[in-house]
Amino acid sequence: MNDDRTQSHQHPIDPERVARAQERLPSREDAAALASILTLISDPTRSRVLYALDVAEELCVGDLALALEVNEDAVGYALRVLRTAGLVTNRREGRVVYYRLAVDFPEPLLDSCLWRLVDLSRSPGTDDAS
Repeated sequence: MNDDRTQSHQHPIDPERVARAQERLPSREDAAALASILTLISDPTRSRVLYALDVAEELCVGDLALALEVNEDAVGYALRVLRTAGLVTNRREGRVVYYRLAVDFPEPLLDSCLWRLVDLSRSPGTDDAS
């Protein structure tokens, strides 16, 4: 780390903490993949589709539209995006297509992480820096 950014610091650098941070950081490629997934689920309809499928296990487009109180076109588009990303799968039963979360969808993501982020967004921010 001998570039201009390191030399421009006006305060001491803690090399042990910097090294620890560098060791644990995701690669740029992994961070880009994560950002893409988070962008996908940042859409309110897509995130609500994920929650609905988590709770109900499986729903068709019409039932999802009723549950979310949006039109079927919005649900259909959201499902298409989520399916392309590998977050949702489907199965056909006669003329009806049912959607569910992908088998390897991370359980704690909806249950813990995303609900906690919603709670954090409702809390007033605190800044410990002076």
